[in-house]
Amino acid sequence: MDWDDLRVFLGVARGESLSAAGKVLKMDPATVGRRIARLEQGLGTPLFVKSPQGYALTEAGARLVDHAERAEQAALMAAEAVQGRSEGLSGQIRIGAPDGCANFLLPQVCARIAAENPDLEVQIVALPRLVNLSRREADMAVTVSRPTAGRFVVQKVTDYRLHLAASDEYLAQNAPITRRENLRGHRVVGYIQDMIFDKELDYLSDLGLTQVPLASNSVAVQFQWLRQGAGLGIVHDFSLPLAPGLRRVLVEEVSLTRTFHLVRHEDDRRLERQNRFAEALVAGMREELQRLESLADQNR
Repeated sequence: MDWDDLRVFLGVARGESLSAAGKVLKMDPATVGRRIARLEQGLGTPLFVKSPQGYALTEAGARLVDHAERAEQAALMAAEAVQGRSEGLSGQIRIGAPDGCANFLLPQVCARIAAENPDLEVQIVALPRLVNLSRREADMAVTVSRPTAGRFVVQKVTDYRLHLAASDEYLAQNAPITRRENLRGHRVVGYIQDMIFDKELDYLSDLGLTQVPLASNSVAVQFQWLRQGAGLGIVHDFSLPLAPGLRRVLVEEVSLTRTFHLVRHEDDRRLERQNRFAEALVAGMREELQRLESLADQNR
């Protein structure tokens, strides 16, 4: 069986359509379709059920996925063995992360790693949802909750803190906030409740703030609302140095701690390039988060 045909098969299995696979494989969708038809003909069995909704694996296709992924890993390991270990990292690595981490922490960390490795291409996928590593949407992912299913390796990166905050302008124009009871009379910024993709992000429910007049599924949008003086909301402490006009409120009474984890597919543990990148990423995140939270404390 031709490895290149298996590569195309995996692209369709993960993308669930010819067009999605074509984008990843850099191939025309019609060519992808012909390659799948050729593979099915050679195996003598259909691998996908085609419908207007896309391509779904048949029972035979589902059995083939595991073997195809092992072949993929073998090809990657063979390439590493032939190229040998070099001083720097090269190639492309894609990281998925919730957009708070992706906007305020990963850019500076990954910029430093890239500066030290000129042949390395880093892609950050900022999504207000969990990144699907099984479908290879990314090589690794930063998450807030540990995955409960799947073949993954999970490493704790670091704890981080969050507090209520509002702009100087908002605090000057509205009633003082000296205790939690005062929060009920203020405009709240937060997540759209039915779009919270991780229970660890449901901050406001714990505070009894169920009415959220200004809501978004994006942390970056919430952050900009707070900077514009639109209301008060929960922010990452590591984002505060980027917005000097924001002030934490009820610091002692309302303080949240969450944890970042680095999640990788179990098979990728044998890839030295990804191991080295993961090591640099974890060390960089810990150092940068400590720096930013220290700055936030200094400007308290």
